Amino acid sequence: MNLRGHGIDLVENDRIASILERHRDRFLERVLTARERAHAERFKHPIPHLAGRFAAKEAVMKLLGTGWRGKVAWTDIDVRNDPAGMPEVVLSGECARIAAAKRIGSIFLSITHTDHYAAASAIGVDIGNDPAST
Repeated sequence: MNLRGHGIDLVENDRIASILERHRDRFLERVLTARERAHAERFKHPIPHLAGRFAAKEAVMKLLGTGWRGKVAWTDIDVRNDPAGMPEVVLSGECARIAAAKRIGSIFLSITHTDHYAAASAIGVDIGNDPAST
């Protein structure tokens, strides 16, 4: 397994709350997939979870080296949870194309949040070139 890149991001939850106060529907539809919106709506206090998803997407964009520009869409990055609750990343569209071009086979993601901040770290690896895995 070869490291292909790393991205990290930190978000103030109040910033996300402020954006939601002004542009709730636009922000949610532009940044989150339907699955991510449904996930956040399950919580009594969704802001830290929304901020965590936002930080995760920023971390993945940094890992890919793109930022939010060109054909990259926020919804090209779908942050899900496996049955044990571990976050997973599913890429589509331009983000999937960029990951393939950079030979990123898998992304390991960690998200954390408090009442005030959310942070995420994304590590991209190329699983296909590890001699030990064959």
